[in-house]
Amino acid sequence: MQILPFYMVCDESGSMAGDGVDSINKALPELHQEISTNPSVADKTRFALIGFSTQASVLQPLADLSELTQLPSLTAGGVTSFGDAFRLLKKTIKKDVTDLKAEGHDVYRPVVFFLSDGIPTDEGWQTDLEELNSFRYAPKIIAFGVSDADTATITEVANFKAFIQQERTVSPAMALREFASSLTRSIVNSATSMSAQGGEGFQLQVDEHVPGFTSLSLDKL
Repeated sequence: MQILPFYMVCDESGSMAGDGVDSINKALPELHQEISTNPSVADKTRFALIGFSTQASVLQPLADLSELTQLPSLTAGGVTSFGDAFRLLKKTIKKDVTDLKAEGHDVYRPVVFFLSDGIPTDEGWQTDLEELNSFRYAPKIIAFGVSDADTATITEVANFKAFIQQERTVSPAMALREFASSLTRSIVNSATSMSAQGGEGFQLQVDEHVPGFTSLSLDKL
């Protein structure tokens, strides 16, 4: 079977307290409902949730969403260690892809939806990002920045698409809901594309534009 793994990597630092984690936690059941009740989508995709603050942790190991009754919630506290998130992501992807292949699946390149509302507080996170981007199962990274996130940093994290919140037009809470909706659409549309193509010529389906966000160019140096 062909499998496309999705990883939601979400900032849980102290600045996400209140509206931040609340908005994501309200959106997660909708994402779960949308994917888990659509057999052709759940069949072809797997979903994992990683939270990061002072340290990163796998909140939901990679799973077929139709086999879960609910997704765990985020909690806010601590600082913003990007490096810890990238190190854990590399280790987790390596294990997950190896396990899926051992089960006889054809595995597509993993997709990461990365979200942060601030500036990384750790030194040397770029090295961890480089190692993630250069290893055998390097994922496609779509990065979203809200609130105090830095445009240049979000662009650096992304290797596929990047978006920054339009602060004048939407609140962070609204932007976070749109982030979750975009992730849901990407899972559904990509799985639909896999079915239509029979796996041949499959292309990842990610929004070109997300309401409340500005698309950032990854081609500018």
